[in-house]
Amino acid sequence: MADAIISEVVGRIATILEDKIRYEVNLVRGVKDELLYLSKKLKTIREVLDDAEKREVKDQSVKSWLKKLEATAYEMDDILDEWNYSLLKDKMEGSAEPEPTKQKIGCSFIRSSCLCFKKVSVRRDIAKKIETVKAMLEQIYKERNDFNFVISPPATDPVPTPWRVQSTHFVDLTKVHGEDIHKKKEDIVRKLMLNGGDTQILSIVGTGGLGKTTLAKLVYNDKRVKDCFELRIWICVSDPFDVLGIAKGIVNKVGTQKIPPDSNQLALVLEKLEESISGKKFLLVLDDVWTEDENEWKDLKICLQCGAAGSKILVTTRKETVAKMFDTLNGDMYLPNKLSEEECWSLLCDTSLLRKREKEYGKFEEVGKKIASKCKGLPLAAIVLGRLLQFKDLEGWEHVEKSEIWELENAELDLFPHLALSYNELSPALKRCFSYCAVYPKDHKIHAETLIEEWMAQGYLGSVSGNGVVEVKGREYLNNLAMRSLFQDIKKSESGEQIERCKMHDIVHDFALFLRKNDEREKSCQVCDSSLVSHVQEYRSLFWDYDEGDRSYQVCDCMKSLRVLRIECLPMGMETLIHLRWLDCSYIALSKDDLEILCRLYFLQTLLLSRCELTEIPREIGNLDQLRRLDLSWNEDLKELPEIMGRLVELRTLSLAYCSLEEIGREIGNLVQLRELDLSGNRELKELPESIGRLVELRTLDLSECSLKLEIPREIGNLDKLRRLDLSENEELKRLPDSMCNLVELRSLSLDNCSLEVIPQQIGNLVKLRRLDLSWNEDLKELPESMGRLVELRTLSLAECSLKVVPQEIGNLVQLRELDLSGNTELEELPESICSLVELQILKIKDTPINCLPEALGELSNLRTDW
Repeated sequence: MADAIISEVVGRIATILEDKIRYEVNLVRGVKDELLYLSKKLKTIREVLDDAEKREVKDQSVKSWLKKLEATAYEMDDILDEWNYSLLKDKMEGSAEPEPTKQKIGCSFIRSSCLCFKKVSVRRDIAKKIETVKAMLEQIYKERNDFNFVISPPATDPVPTPWRVQSTHFVDLTKVHGEDIHKKKEDIVRKLMLNGGDTQILSIVGTGGLGKTTLAKLVYNDKRVKDCFELRIWICVSDPFDVLGIAKGIVNKVGTQKIPPDSNQLALVLEKLEESISGKKFLLVLDDVWTEDENEWKDLKICLQCGAAGSKILVTTRKETVAKMFDTLNGDMYLPNKLSEEECWSLLCDTSLLRKREKEYGKFEEVGKKIASKCKGLPLAAIVLGRLLQFKDLEGWEHVEKSEIWELENAELDLFPHLALSYNELSPALKRCFSYCAVYPKDHKIHAETLIEEWMAQGYLGSVSGNGVVEVKGREYLNNLAMRSLFQDIKKSESGEQIERCKMHDIVHDFALFLRKNDEREKSCQVCDSSLVSHVQEYRSLFWDYDEGDRSYQVCDCMKSLRVLRIECLPMGMETLIHLRWLDCSYIALSKDDLEILCRLYFLQTLLLSRCELTEIPREIGNLDQLRRLDLSWNEDLKELPEIMGRLVELRTLSLAYCSLEEIGREIGNLVQLRELDLSGNRELKELPESIGRLVELRTLDLSECSLKLEIPREIGNLDKLRRLDLSENEELKRLPDSMCNLVELRSLSLDNCSLEVIPQQIGNLVKLRRLDLSWNEDLKELPESMGRLVELRTLSLAECSLKVVPQEIGNLVQLRELDLSGNTELEELPESICSLVELQILKIKDTPINCLPEALGELSNLRTDW
């Protein structure tokens, strides 16, 4: 993790030195040299961090050194923040100061002189802090030599992890627990028995310790499999993916060909491999594969096609991307389920009570089941804890039950290295993103968008540029961690394209806690609880609960480094938290003065002010020109917005839902980076400005439950990246502009509960549409034929309209799953073409005069009809 923060600090030092030239800012004498010195030392230290971060899992002294380095880098990051804040403050105060009149020249000179003195004073303070950090870094730089760290090789020369254990195919069947693993074994064996076709590749995917290798062993040793294949070969691949070593392993296992001693000629070895398996039906298990590079695999893949028909390859991996690289079909990808609590207890019992007499079992059962629940279904955790408990008495078991797993020394040594395999594969930035997730409580549903914003606030995603690259990078990081099975219970968006929510397995959460925990750091504070202080130091993030009986609810010096903050009441001294990037004040009643204080936090990227009883937004909001998300929703007395909000040009997400806005100013067209705009529930909003057509980056636009009259501006057709548009419950909306048919990226279009009489003829241009809701448009009597071109449509709701006929072209919607025609009281029959909807699962025709369905509709086996 230290690598990433050091990279950030080195980059920021470079920026400050550039600013000196660009803005003609004078640094205090000697500071430039100090900064260059710090940058050079940090770059040197970075060379050994890869080795240090691999060793920290087992070596507490290395971990302590890394934490000290990380704390120093954070300190430097704060100092650089202070430097940038002083520049921003000068800029804001300068722009707010009125032009002096001739009569006040003298006063202006005095004020200007004081300001100049203040600037010099601030920069001298920063210079002193840099000197202190330099001394701390000098000590850390010297200490690195005590550990004999290995300097990292180039990225193209990966180094195998030294403590990675080689697997074998041998398995003790009495130690295999869980109904799911036996079901999956039967399913895989059944597929392996199928003959014919090219060599089929099946994959077992899941997090470390979930039982992937055990499942593969059960399959490999099944008698039916032994009888079915002429050759069975087990190769533990690990990392790096050594094609030469794998090929030699296969040749040696078959035993019919000899490879010359010390031969490293890949072409020769692959020829021997082909000769070994040519025409023979084989099962090859490739256990513990990590590489995602198809180029490393392709030569071996070609050679493995020469086996007899019915040959199979079974891969185990932690990464879904690896399975896809092997061209495994979704139906051939197996994800082992977690054990139930009862199954965990059974496995833990078998491991821990072997040396105890049977009559003693009962007294351990109650506490043992509580310990088993800690495993959260992870077999490896049950085995590791079972071994830990083997030689302990009941009191020892009770101690384990009350402890966190990361506090148990043997569990830490035996369990965490398996997780560290996945961890060490991550880039430095991804390591920080992963370990940061421990900031959430166990079993917490992590909201993907919020997590990415917090990563950004911490600087884990690199510098925040003017485009949307940083959010895209955050999505990539989230997907990367999910693909490596470090998240679970993943919920995706309706389109299936993005992760919306996820959780961490408790054991993975414990590992992340272990990585963040720092017992060496100074936590003394006269005012705050030590756990709060350590939390702030380890995460620079805080959910600050408010205790009504606590009169000392004010910002303390120990909190000054915070980047992320959730609060339940506005504390005194809020303006001192200058490093904040992410702030949630939702559900706190805020005055205009309170909001003006928040507007001095110039680095804010996310500001959440939902349900804050706001009646007015001060013009100082324009100071927050780094904001990327602003939530003002559910401030029901908020009737207007200041024009200066048009200066917030970095905004990506703006929520104004359920306010009482009467109009939207044309300055909204300046927010050209907006991706999401929510204006739903503004019942007094009757029209939109034409300038909304300038928001060409919009992906989501919610205008539901407004009072839009007659039609909306044709400029909406300029929003050609829009994916979701909601105009539902605009009860006086009668027409849609033809330009809406230009929104070719739309996936979801909600037009229910309007007063539409016609649909634009070219609606068929929206060929990517998956969901269309036209229900409760009671004057809608017909549909355009072009709707037959909406071939991606999954859901179509036409309930409570006045349709007399459904066009034949509906039969082209071959992806349709749900069709709602209920309440169309003049619709007497359905076209024969509806029988072409082979994916249709739900057909609703309640409260229609239809009494006979096309006969061929009965052949749609998954169809459920609601009369």
